[in-house]
Amino acid sequence: MKRTVRTAAVGAVLMLLAACGSSDEGASNGDGPDAVTVGLIPIVDVAPIYLGDEQGFFADRGIELTLETGQGGASTIPGVVSGQFQFGFANVTSLLIAQTKGLPLKVLTAGNSTTGDEDADFGGVVVPEDSDIEDAAGLAGKTVAVNQLNNIGDTTIREVVDQAGGDHSDIKFVELPFPDMPAAVEEGRVDAAWVVEPFLTITTKQGARQVASNFAATHTELMVAAYVTSRELIESNPDLVKRFTEAMNESLTYAQENPDEARRILGTYTEIDEDTAKDLTLPRWPTEINVDSVQRLADLANQHGLVDGEPDVRALLP
Repeated sequence: MKRTVRTAAVGAVLMLLAACGSSDEGASNGDGPDAVTVGLIPIVDVAPIYLGDEQGFFADRGIELTLETGQGGASTIPGVVSGQFQFGFANVTSLLIAQTKGLPLKVLTAGNSTTGDEDADFGGVVVPEDSDIEDAAGLAGKTVAVNQLNNIGDTTIREVVDQAGGDHSDIKFVELPFPDMPAAVEEGRVDAAWVVEPFLTITTKQGARQVASNFAATHTELMVAAYVTSRELIESNPDLVKRFTEAMNESLTYAQENPDEARRILGTYTEIDEDTAKDLTLPRWPTEINVDSVQRLADLANQHGLVDGEPDVRALLP
């Protein structure tokens, strides 16, 4: 088998470095399961861990999960660094930025990946129905909404615009929460918006058109996010890290092989209704880490000035 291994708020993250040793790091007292808190974002991408918890994959390995949701890497990454969370879920570009800042993080397993199909991916750039923008090149000179500036959304959009023969340098990116994007597109307050599921399905049902698939066009096996922990926990409790990684991989495999179950579980931790869940495109949930795709994101982060210096991909990955 081919072996594929697996900032807004940067200031806040750095301030938390001093707190790295203050947690009990989920250690068991020997009388019961290890209590583990995982920092998540309440989105489609994390369905596997909810399924795995429901199926008992973590309990079978002596782990009692608490799944704590926040708004994104701005809370997850510092939470992992400080020991508030033993494990966390964050997109790869956020992790690469954190790595260049010297934060002691380590990827354990993949979180989710593009489908690789530009016509059917779980995220993309949409425009109003009557827009004159026809493809990625047409985004040049336009106002494009992303959920976070200088991160995985805008850097992959710049890449696909260049691929299509456009000039990314005069795109005006504006920051909007994903839930606000369907209305912003429908009302013409932005020329385009990068959305992920379920908002891709919601916007297209409202008449928006998709003009770019920034994940799949950047790399056909792009690993978008990953589950991480702190280097301190790896050193202090390697057995817990091993058991969590095994349970997470079993959860990813289960979700990938049972898409109907993945759609069902969405209603337990998000406000996605059953009809939308039925129609949306799920990401892929591989267990292997595609190193080449992570390096691709590292190169783009460096090229677009998101990081100071070249990210050390091998140091971040297992």
